[in-house]
Amino acid sequence: MAANANFEPTFDISKPTIARVYDALLGGKDNFAADREGADAYLKYVPNAGDCAKENRQALVKGVKYMAGKGIDQFLDIGAGLPTMENTHQAAQSINPDAKVVYVDNDPIVLAHGRSLLATDKSTTIVTADLRNPQDILDHPDVKDMLDFTRPIGLMVVGLHMHFHDDEGADEWVRLIMDACPSGSYLLITDFVDTGEPLQKAMEQAGLESLGNGWIRTPERIEEHFLGLPLEPPGLDFLARWFPGEPDREIPAVEDLEPWQRILMAGVARKP
Repeated sequence: MAANANFEPTFDISKPTIARVYDALLGGKDNFAADREGADAYLKYVPNAGDCAKENRQALVKGVKYMAGKGIDQFLDIGAGLPTMENTHQAAQSINPDAKVVYVDNDPIVLAHGRSLLATDKSTTIVTADLRNPQDILDHPDVKDMLDFTRPIGLMVVGLHMHFHDDEGADEWVRLIMDACPSGSYLLITDFVDTGEPLQKAMEQAGLESLGNGWIRTPERIEEHFLGLPLEPPGLDFLARWFPGEPDREIPAVEDLEPWQRILMAGVARKP
């Protein structure tokens, strides 16, 4: 799988990356000293940062299974990270064994490990590309070969928006990709939230110290990430309360959540 000629990833183990710090927080082994130091910075400010990372991955799985249950059988996972826990293709294929998945990440180690993991899975591929260059993602030959953009697609941007400042324009990058997806496509997003709680601010400080990014946003601002598309029930909510497609599930009250469970929110929207 060739990386796009317009994007040249660099491999520098002296600096932490989002994918590898996340891997360290999840208890994975595909990380280096700088990444573990980055994870330690998160844990210093938010002792349950590892639990946050696991809950974020669980939200991805919930969202993917929801979309697959709605008939989505092809997925584009932006900022996929390293294969530490249950992954998009496993979640999707547990509902539909024929589901196809394209993983996208800008960390070359993700490509290396992904190739090994997916060597025998012909319905899943991984490309090295960057959300900052959305047209490069759409034009990538592996993306074109795997996904049919005349049919609905599940687009995932999970745990990624917080790593871009609002001035960078991440919403517009996502819009360009979503514009290429037909009616009936879905958009799944998780993000750090700001409802005025100290631990939320601590998570932001941890991100800025560890990676130089990791901003928190109000729920209203997070809703704007969905580009005006209607949110599926239960709307935007804390991850521990977010169970799309399970209207009869008993949902804990917000005040009963632990402070660390009020750091991330999730939502999934459908393109009319």
